[in-house]
Amino acid sequence: MVSNNARGACLCGMLQYEVTLPSKWAAHCHCTMCRRAHGAAFVTWVGVADWNFRIVRGAEHLTWHRSSPGSQRGFCNQCGSPLLFRSSRWPGETHVTYASFTSAIDRVPGAHVFWDTHVDWVELADALPRRTAADLAPKGP
Repeated sequence: MVSNNARGACLCGMLQYEVTLPSKWAAHCHCTMCRRAHGAAFVTWVGVADWNFRIVRGAEHLTWHRSSPGSQRGFCNQCGSPLLFRSSRWPGETHVTYASFTSAIDRVPGAHVFWDTHVDWVELADALPRRTAADLAPKGP
């Protein structure tokens, strides 16, 4: 059973957060920035409204890195765990690494995003939709 709140933490536990559910979405991101920042084939994110995310312990250990214009990545400055992402592309949202949650959340990943830049050395056999950067581009009027 999922409660109204979900908690998470970095590897060392010095930085802890809480999210008020519901979340907005969850997806596996295959973009080159996420892959390099995490040293992984892809990163699974959960999107939450900014007002539903809060640091509950160790705010002084949260460091933000400007990873590209309009975007920043938050990590623990003690253990280095990457936890958060914010971007002007998705105003009002905080993206939280799915694997850093220490309690259940209200959804499972629903898609692979930025599939056009996925690595060819991991084979994924799930039936989730694969969305490219073009699929995610803002649509004009």
